[in-house]
Amino acid sequence: MKLIGNIIWLLVGGLETAFEYFFAGVVLCITIIGIPFGLQAFKLGILMLWPFGSRVDLLPGQPGCLSTIMNILWLFAGLPICITHLIFGILLCITIIGIPFGLQHFKFAGIALTPFGRTVVSDI
Repeated sequence: MKLIGNIIWLLVGGLETAFEYFFAGVVLCITIIGIPFGLQAFKLGILMLWPFGSRVDLLPGQPGCLSTIMNILWLFAGLPICITHLIFGILLCITIIGIPFGLQHFKFAGIALTPFGRTVVSDI
């Protein structure tokens, strides 16, 4: 069932958002200062290609002040991606079949705003 969900996901916005994350990751990795942000973008881009069977958890313990500062700086790159997730979520929730995928986009919209202090865990 996860395989079918992932294939449908790629057709209903997964490829577009993954491309957006990968593009942001390449642009951010141009400078040395942007490399940590680019790595987060690549991590989320891979998640966008195959989200069913994976989950995003908070790192153990309290996220430190460095994660908070990085998340604030990330907002400049994450806000357009968050808006893309919100648009796909609204469009997919119009149909009954698209509701699970729309809800997934809404979940990823929050993750797109604050990726630091989180890790991707595979349930496979």
